[in-house]
Amino acid sequence: MLRIEALTKRYKTGDAALRSVSLSVGPGEIIGLIGPSGAGKSTLIRCVNRLVEPTSGKVWLGEIDVTATRGSALRQLRRRIGMIFQEFALVERLTVMENVLSGRLGYTGFWASWFRRFKQADIEDAIALLERVGLIDHIDKRADALSGGQRQRVGIARALAQKPELLLIDEPTASLDPKTSRSVMRLLTELCSEHRLAAIVNIHDVGLAQQFLPRIVGLNGGRIVYDGPASGLTAEVLTTIYGEEDWTANAASHADEEATDEGAASSARLLEVSVGPKVEAAQ
Repeated sequence: MLRIEALTKRYKTGDAALRSVSLSVGPGEIIGLIGPSGAGKSTLIRCVNRLVEPTSGKVWLGEIDVTATRGSALRQLRRRIGMIFQEFALVERLTVMENVLSGRLGYTGFWASWFRRFKQADIEDAIALLERVGLIDHIDKRADALSGGQRQRVGIARALAQKPELLLIDEPTASLDPKTSRSVMRLLTELCSEHRLAAIVNIHDVGLAQQFLPRIVGLNGGRIVYDGPASGLTAEVLTTIYGEEDWTANAASHADEEATDEGAASSARLLEVSVGPKVEAAQ
């Protein structure tokens, strides 16, 4: 599906953000990119859709050499690659619906997009996506009136409106609280499964990566130092990726969070059971 071969990105200063990175992502496969700041995670996903030009190496999407594509062919290729940004990248003055429909601009002529005239099928798809991400009641709100979690969900719906084959997701939870972060990650993985999408998720939260992403790629200094299952992220592996740290304490903290979530869910179920008959009787 996606093949990255010996990808290198070196800046004019001489600093190398990526050093001969090779990676394959199969159809429908979701992988997480983890690593310290400056490890090359964001650079890697931006090289895939050519928002950053690699210095050398190859990126293949199916049988197409992404690194050799230019002009209108590159614009058409980018239709197949959805991007979800850390800072959401919404147009603040536009409504939720208009932001989602902007995901169809690659398929819409200039004048139609200028006057915001979209096909009925595109409008119906956008409504269905907003229903799926839980924002149908906010369809006419301006983007600047939304919370961080809601804005991220708009970004997800906009990317899916492209009908891509591959999602590139850059730090989807960086600006969100822990509960909203888990909700967004759960939604992303469910949608990838439903739409049979391959995805690369650049994520800074190791606990979330372990919880939601089955395959993890660890970067350090622009090189891959780990590629394997989330269950393989031992303290030794995490030290290789990030450096010395008390990773056992980190694992215990994550376990406490999960236990808290489960406890809250159990309390809610008990409350539902205890209140349910009284509500029915009151009716």
